[in-house]
Amino acid sequence: MALTPVRPAPGPGFIAGVVTSTWLDTASPAGHVAWLLMAHPSPRRPGETAQGIEDQILGIADALGLRTASRRLTVIGDRLSVRGPRLVLDYGHPRFALRVPNPSPRWLDHILHGGYVCLALGLDPVPPGAGPDAIEAYLRRSFTRDRVFVGVTGVRADSAPRPALPHS
Repeated sequence: MALTPVRPAPGPGFIAGVVTSTWLDTASPAGHVAWLLMAHPSPRRPGETAQGIEDQILGIADALGLRTASRRLTVIGDRLSVRGPRLVLDYGHPRFALRVPNPSPRWLDHILHGGYVCLALGLDPVPPGAGPDAIEAYLRRSFTRDRVFVGVTGVRADSAPRPALPHS
């Protein structure tokens, strides 16, 4: 039986271009659910291709142990932590982490006091600066086509709660 090759998690050059969005779903039957979406815009740098971007995204999915949305949701361990004034996601790279930019105070409060985060990693491109309606349409399309990987994570116990984290 051949093993499926595991793609490495991409480095900071790729991660710097990742689009993130956070929101708190307060209408979920499961109670409040914090979401973190990660995706990448269409190719825009010299040498970038749609397939190359997808391979890098799949490297993150592999490193985190995420599953496609059509499969059972999996817990991937506590991957969020507070580093100084920043909230970061350990996305599986041995030396780098993703800074979670500008989460709302309610989102932060929820997760810093034990709430979980549903991490959604989209394979299809998302435009930078997409608003809530565009993100909702993106997720609907991606979930329907099974082009999103998901997993549940939380804040590492040694870094929570820290309600004084700035909300910049």
